[in-house]
Amino acid sequence: MRHHIPSWIRIPVVFFTIFALTEYVIDSGDEPAFIAEPLISLFLVLVLLVLVAIEGIVSSLDNVLYQSLDAEAKLRYDAKRSAPPKFIAWIKKLYKKSLGQKPIEEEHDIILDHNYDGIKELDNDLPPWWLYGFYASIIFGFVYMAKYHIFNGADQYQELEANIAQAKIELEEYKKNAKNLVDFNTVTVLTEASDLANGKKIFETNCVACHAADGGGGIGPNLTDKYWILGGGINNVFKTVSDGGRDGKGMIAWNQSLSPAEIAQVSSYLLQFQGTTPAEPKAPDGEIWDNETSSEEESNLETKIIEKETDSISTIEQ
Repeated sequence: MRHHIPSWIRIPVVFFTIFALTEYVIDSGDEPAFIAEPLISLFLVLVLLVLVAIEGIVSSLDNVLYQSLDAEAKLRYDAKRSAPPKFIAWIKKLYKKSLGQKPIEEEHDIILDHNYDGIKELDNDLPPWWLYGFYASIIFGFVYMAKYHIFNGADQYQELEANIAQAKIELEEYKKNAKNLVDFNTVTVLTEASDLANGKKIFETNCVACHAADGGGGIGPNLTDKYWILGGGINNVFKTVSDGGRDGKGMIAWNQSLSPAEIAQVSSYLLQFQGTTPAEPKAPDGEIWDNETSSEEESNLETKIIEKETDSISTIEQ
């Protein structure tokens, strides 16, 4: 088999195989291993030189042995070298067999009596590959009919609904590990101790100057009462922290320095001040925000989301 593959093909194939294995095994980060590690480059150069040397030695030995043969042995050797590889010969044999044709010397057995100006017709069988493919299509048709028309297999609409349901499950699972995807519409009150602890840290770093450490207020409004300037509830608080307060006299927008996850954490933490008694509470500012109003707005938000999803599904079904 070696004689049928030129050395200028063998050497690059073996070299690049070793090169690929080296890159796969050695973890060099974003850079290729042969650049990150100079020793790897030296190793690859040595491999290339060894391959060239082996090829030269084998070729020389082959030539020496060939010259030592007598004339008859050389003829046998040359015949064997020129013969195609066994694998190639097997492929050719399989190809001829798949055609289902008779050899030319046996065509007299299948010749028909038709004669058109000296042109005769052969009664060849259908090629086996075509015949077996036809049989396979018949079997497939019966299996398909049994699955979908007898045993009521899931059709494309049922598969679509199942895929949508699975996608929703995967999306919810993804959101648990991708908190920065949260926004004004999807934010919920965080109750995990780690989230609230981080929210407290953010509040003490950025917010106590205006709202006081106990949420009683100062430059900013009181966070412990029921009065809210731009609306209470986690959705409105998140939006206010993210986009900032009233133009000209409200607090700055924190979405430039805090991630959505951090805004959700600090918003959830400052809601913990509700109902507490600060040392020096600031006078109420804004309008009363009660839980009923909050629940109604959240319900309306959920209804809009459900309607949007329903419209999307209806559009797909149409």
